[in-house]
Amino acid sequence: MESNINLKDGYIMAKCCNPDKTDEISGYFSHDKFLKVHRRDCQSLAKVEPERLVQLNWNDILNNDEYAPDDDYSDLDEIDFRILRHHLDLGIDYSLMIAKVLSIEKKTAFDKHAKLKKFRLLKRVESLMVQYRKGVIDNKWIKHRNHTYYQLTDKGKKYIEYYLTM
Repeated sequence: MESNINLKDGYIMAKCCNPDKTDEISGYFSHDKFLKVHRRDCQSLAKVEPERLVQLNWNDILNNDEYAPDDDYSDLDEIDFRILRHHLDLGIDYSLMIAKVLSIEKKTAFDKHAKLKKFRLLKRVESLMVQYRKGVIDNKWIKHRNHTYYQLTDKGKKYIEYYLTM
C-alpha cells in the first residue's frame, strides 16, 4: 500500500510497517542517508543499532508546503500552459520559435508571451548572449537583436508545476 503522506526532504516511509498519522513514530538513520519513518512498535526496529534511532513527531517531518496559485491562474488556457511547459523544458526562447514549435499563429505567440509577462509568469531576458535551445543544441550561443527572449519566473515555474500535478 503506497502512502500519500507528504514528508519533508530526507525522510522516507518504512515499507515494513507503513505508519500513518495516527501512529506514534520513530526514525532510523539508514545507510542510504535517509531517515526512515517507522511505527514506534515496529518489529524491525528491535534489530537495529540503538544509536541510529530517533524519536519523531509527525508535525516535525510533514511537508506542509501546500501550494495554491493566485486567482489569475483561472485566466490561463491550454496554450498558455503549453508555452509555460515549453519554457520549463527548454529554457529561454522567443515568440517566433514558440509559434513554430507549438504550431500556433505568430500573433498568438506574441500575445501569449505578453499576457504571461503581464501575469509575471515569464520575464524578458535582457539583451545578452543566451545558450540556445537548452538540451537540443549543446554549446551554441546566440544573440538576435530582433528577438525578445523570455524565461520562466519563479511564479511561472510554480504555476506549470502545479498544472502538471493536477
